Amino acid sequence: MDEKASILIVDDNLGLCKTMTLILRRKGYDATSAKDGYEAIVKVKERSFDLIFMDIKMPLMDGVETYKEIKKIRPDSVVFMMTAYAVEDLIQEALKEGAYGVLYKPLDMEKIFSFIKTAKEAKHGGLILIVDDDPGFTTTLKNILSKRGYSVAVAQTGEAAISKVQGDNFGLILIDLKLPTINGLETYLTIKKIKPEIMAIMITGYRQEMADLIQDALNNSAYTCLYKPLDIEFLLNLIDKILKVK
Repeated sequence: MDEKASILIVDDNLGLCKTMTLILRRKGYDATSAKDGYEAIVKVKERSFDLIFMDIKMPLMDGVETYKEIKKIRPDSVVFMMTAYAVEDLIQEALKEGAYGVLYKPLDMEKIFSFIKTAKEAKHGGLILIVDDDPGFTTTLKNILSKRGYSVAVAQTGEAAISKVQGDNFGLILIDLKLPTINGLETYLTIKKIKPEIMAIMITGYRQEMADLIQDALNNSAYTCLYKPLDIEFLLNLIDKILKVK
């Protein structure tokens, strides 16, 4: 993604769309807009966009439903949701579906530029993948990391993680060792064969039970293993350190 990154703004507030489009164009971005979900879907069918900023609460088709349809057309779409309302249920659904973050109105344009920069870096190895079968844990951790400015994706099985790694340039993976089908170690070893340069932090709530798997992962170049409940501040500092080095 270069400085001419293509950006789609989807919002039924035509004034916001016009203003945001003009500001982004002045910054050198290829920005366009859609007034509702249906127009957004048509535009996404016509071309791919590097980023999409989409209002959650829209008439006819809300932002989450629009996002679901866009994912069918362009599965790798990077979407940031926008809202001025307390719509926690829709926000959680959007994040669960894979939206990269949420921006609250009135929009802070500096934060918008920061998100664009983050997504740009994600194309070069700054994207984080969380692999854990606990949806509550993944949603919470994704929210925390998104607010930190990272682009985050989620997989709830080893197979899903492997599939995502084949399609995206992840720089760091957080992998729970105890997964429902193939375990975290097997997932990590398979991923390392696909992308040997990838960094991984193993996670577990079962220190004794997973001791052998932990050691195997560390022997195969996993960066470290952290134990649940996580020390979030320690984790954030560690992630900052790892991705800065990369």
